[in-house]
Amino acid sequence: MFVISRNTAFTYQGKRVETKQVGRELGVRYVLEGSFRRLGNQIRVNAQLIDAETDAHLWAERFDGDMGDLFALQTEITSRIAVALGYELLSAEAARPTERPDVLDYILRARAANERSPSRDRNAEVIRLYERALALDPRSAEAQAGLAGILANNVLDDMTETAAVDMAHAEFLAGQALAAAPRSPGVHWAKGQILRAQRRYIEAIPEYEAVLASNRNSARALFCLGQCKLFAGLIEETIPLIERAIRLSPRDPRPGAWYSTIGMVHLLRSRTDEAVTWLEKARNTTPLHAQIRAQLAAAYALSGETERAAAELAEARRLSCDDRYTSLARLQAVLSYWGVPKVRALFEATYFTGLRLAGMAEQ
Repeated sequence: MFVISRNTAFTYQGKRVETKQVGRELGVRYVLEGSFRRLGNQIRVNAQLIDAETDAHLWAERFDGDMGDLFALQTEITSRIAVALGYELLSAEAARPTERPDVLDYILRARAANERSPSRDRNAEVIRLYERALALDPRSAEAQAGLAGILANNVLDDMTETAAVDMAHAEFLAGQALAAAPRSPGVHWAKGQILRAQRRYIEAIPEYEAVLASNRNSARALFCLGQCKLFAGLIEETIPLIERAIRLSPRDPRPGAWYSTIGMVHLLRSRTDEAVTWLEKARNTTPLHAQIRAQLAAAYALSGETERAAAELAEARRLSCDDRYTSLARLQAVLSYWGVPKVRALFEATYFTGLRLAGMAEQ
């Protein structure tokens, strides 16, 4: 995006000037303004995003910290503001009325739609918008990567009846995008999603690391990297990565998968009470996700709450696109890879045991 240099922006510092005037003089659509107050070693920063055309406030946030480590505080605040602005500006631009949408308009609308909580309807809308972008420009690497990523998400979220077809199409699109834009973080993101959907977690790790090399504030790349670390056997690295993602994007619209992964780490470590707490948060924020329901069923069962476990397992069966939650044999066949041997052993001792207690049959 086009951003005015701070040397120019600071010429308005301390002056009483209308946001609309700033917008006109600098040719910008949005203005980020703020202030800070210091009391002893404590500092409070207030920031707000304003539409320069309408003078409407789009977003505001307050940050509190300790002056003891000023550089760490500066990094934390600027990172969180950058992530928040990414969401807000994307939504604002996608909602801007356009008589004849072009490729970028459809891409922005697809990305904005993708910020909503996962559901089949949401995924279908995102796919439709990316397909419209590709209809206008079949060579758009960004649209190819975006469509590949959402097709992989369909498989990851168990929200498609045509998983094999979706994955084949995603791989084709990602291959084209990678050939056209090998350094694009969006392309590496799509490749990582495909590998993760194929349970090739160790191979996916470098793809997410490539995203973070370009954008260290990518909260979702941090989450996906953390999940890959779990299945690669580096379980102790998972929760810190996801906690960092949550700190960067505390109001992220899709936190269910983040909470559920933390919950699963606790479950695998036999910290059942903590697992229930996090998995309930995941269920409450993303109620239409079958996998989260099954994970919570196992946690409830291991806690002795068999009736609640059975209810969550029944909901997982209802929400799933196939019959994977009808038996352990079917679940293990559909998801044939559960991580390196030591992680697989933890799943056997906790998750699968919990599903048995919840009422899932062996065959």
